[in-house]
Amino acid sequence: MADNEIILQRNCEAVLIPAGTKVTLQAGEPVIITQALGGSYTVIINGNMARIEARDADAIGQAPAAAPATEVPSNATVTEDQIYEQLRTCYDPEIPVNIVDLGLVYDLQILPLPAGGNRVEVKMTLTAPGCGMGPVLQQDVETKVSTIPGVKETAVFLVWDPPWSRDMLSEPAKLQLGLM
Repeated sequence: MADNEIILQRNCEAVLIPAGTKVTLQAGEPVIITQALGGSYTVIINGNMARIEARDADAIGQAPAAAPATEVPSNATVTEDQIYEQLRTCYDPEIPVNIVDLGLVYDLQILPLPAGGNRVEVKMTLTAPGCGMGPVLQQDVETKVSTIPGVKETAVFLVWDPPWSRDMLSEPAKLQLGLM
């Protein structure tokens, strides 16, 4: 066994990258963690890349996901800064850069709800229209934005106009990826 291999301690769900197909990884199989960002883990198993969610971190010997925050008032103020802070915890499983710095987030809106609280709508794209990880990233964004106090509803829309290009990368992302 290689020094950086970890043996799966139990069966766990994963998503194959880039297809987005859900699979069950079997206990006893060796994996190599290639990325651990934003609470999820990208691993190599049998020559394939897969993403393991934070809730299954214990299967690869990592600390389990933190318990959800306690209930907060529905009238809590929600700011764009709070939302962007959460979005910066969402990562493309193949690229070690958050989705904001990748230039995938095109727009966000905070809409007050009549019964209190807010609806947050996020328009984002993917680096490639056919990427099977789109629904996974969409769910990641929705889940993380929903944890912000005062957010009662979250909607994430994938848009393709304008098409994503490397020009949309932030300067720090270009530097991190060696594109400067």
